[in-house]
Amino acid sequence: MNLLIVEDDIDFADALERAMRKRGATVGRAHNAAGALAIAEHFAPSHAVVDLKLPGESGLKVVAALKERFPDIAIAVLTGYASIATAVEAVRLGAQNYLAKPANADEILAALQRDEPDAALEVNVEPLSVARLEWEHIQKVLGEHDGNISATARALKMHRRTLQRKLDKHPPKPE
Repeated sequence: MNLLIVEDDIDFADALERAMRKRGATVGRAHNAAGALAIAEHFAPSHAVVDLKLPGESGLKVVAALKERFPDIAIAVLTGYASIATAVEAVRLGAQNYLAKPANADEILAALQRDEPDAALEVNVEPLSVARLEWEHIQKVLGEHDGNISATARALKMHRRTLQRKLDKHPPKPE
């Protein structure tokens, strides 16, 4: 397995690289979108782990570019900012799976190797909290405006700084 790790958190990337090498993977690493695409050209990854929030560009753009260049690549999107909108978009762009941080190497490897959807996955019957619903809605509108904070704030009829403060916080835990 040729695994491309695209992660801006260097400590996490180091740990994941070590863990994947122990599991037999050949690993290439990048810390931003441009680096990922440059490395992918000569590395030819069969699998990729892409962080959603990269410096400068969204990991979703990396997913789309990798899938276009390597149609058979298995991609898992990894993020500390999980939302329904970004999960749907990641899968629509070609990611096989979407994992919320913290995820360990075994979970990531299982996500990359899973070929079939899991219909036996448990469904949470509890409704989302109001704070989580707000977060999900903000993420959806942000995606519709290609990550443009000002346009998103206008669409939400919210002051731009208020939106930035909300985005700087970690998402509320799903219940």
